[in-house]
Amino acid sequence: MPPADGKADPAADRRFMAAAIALSGRGRGLSTPNPNVGCLIVRDERIVGRGWTQKGGRPHAEAQALEQAMDRAHGATAYVTLEPCFPACSRRATCTTRKWPPWATTSPPWSARPRR
Repeated sequence: MPPADGKADPAADRRFMAAAIALSGRGRGLSTPNPNVGCLIVRDERIVGRGWTQKGGRPHAEAQALEQAMDRAHGATAYVTLEPCFPACSRRATCTTRKWPPWATTSPPWSARPRR
């Protein structure tokens, strides 16, 4: 969340995103068919929720972190290592956290194609 003066804190954003990236590694080799994703919910410079994609791809990192944060997610920032899936995780994240949560990268184009 931005400081009280309304100015962004790029150093804090980098620090929390690096922590989310490290957290995503906990699902390495286990989250198939989904990618490894880490998510931190941060409010007032404190981590109030954390999650990573679990074995078999469910639950998603965002859902896990938001469930852990509960009401503390309102007005917080979600640091997500991959653009949240649509509609479930992205809708849940934007309803509870600040309007434009940062993410490290967007989904690759192949993930948007329907599976056969």
